[in-house]
Amino acid sequence: MTAMARPRFGLVCIFVEEPVKFRTTTARVLSALPRDEQLRKVSDLCLHNARSLLDALKAVNRMGIGAFRVVSQLWPRATHPDVGYKLDDLPDARVIRRALRSVNRFRRVNDIRLSFHPDQFIVLNSPNEQSVNASIGELEYQAEAARLIGADVINMHAGGVHGDKQASLEKFAENFRRLSLAARKRLAIENDDFAHAPSDLLPLCDRLRIPLTYDVHHHRCNPDGLSIAKATRLAAETWRRLGREPYYHLSSPKYGWQAPNRRSHADFIDPKDIPPAWRRLRDCTIDIEAKAKELAVQKLIQIWPK
Repeated sequence: MTAMARPRFGLVCIFVEEPVKFRTTTARVLSALPRDEQLRKVSDLCLHNARSLLDALKAVNRMGIGAFRVVSQLWPRATHPDVGYKLDDLPDARVIRRALRSVNRFRRVNDIRLSFHPDQFIVLNSPNEQSVNASIGELEYQAEAARLIGADVINMHAGGVHGDKQASLEKFAENFRRLSLAARKRLAIENDDFAHAPSDLLPLCDRLRIPLTYDVHHHRCNPDGLSIAKATRLAAETWRRLGREPYYHLSSPKYGWQAPNRRSHADFIDPKDIPPAWRRLRDCTIDIEAKAKELAVQKLIQIWPK
């Protein structure tokens, strides 16, 4: 990868103006169908989503956006215990794989970074073994999808504290080792706005040799004594020692920093929320977690780093 004069900015999952849509369904709808009709329905959805993902990459490439977070339900309900399926179970499997190869080719030619961010119910350190098993299944599905489209990051939170923060992180480490190599090599963990701050996760990153995705908004909501500049540097080191490009998240609070609820995301990024330490960042990815989606990313590109 050639050196970037500034960060690549990432769009999260969907658009507000571009006519690109991803489709899903529910387990309840699928359960009402015989198995062959279930597979036909999800096959149609998977093919639509694969083609929409290529349209999404063409759109972000046109806008100068260098990264895209893929919807978790690219293959809707693939891991559901009652109506789940493998890609090769689908009648359109060959056509879907061909569409996904087109996505990977476009991504590679245009240097667009792809990632996944599992839903909040994916918890590797849950005290409930059934939840852990379901989480592992979902991460393995996302690792397979990531392999096919060339996504290099599956970013997740470390989970809850469950009454003992250190024990909860040990549980995460134990179950992390149950993942396949394909999943482990893509997994990154992110500091959150309630349970685990950067200083909680950095030792775990060292032990497991996984990178830390640094979310500055979460750090402001859940501080730990590290400065933003130091947390940024330490997080970057977890990526660079693996030969990978650092990943960050940026957002602004919807109701301002003085409001009781500082966690909700605003439509756009307030320039005052860009850390001074970030204004000289190079060769990294910053996902913009803003409700105005591509409009917010484009606006930020215009002002960065003024």
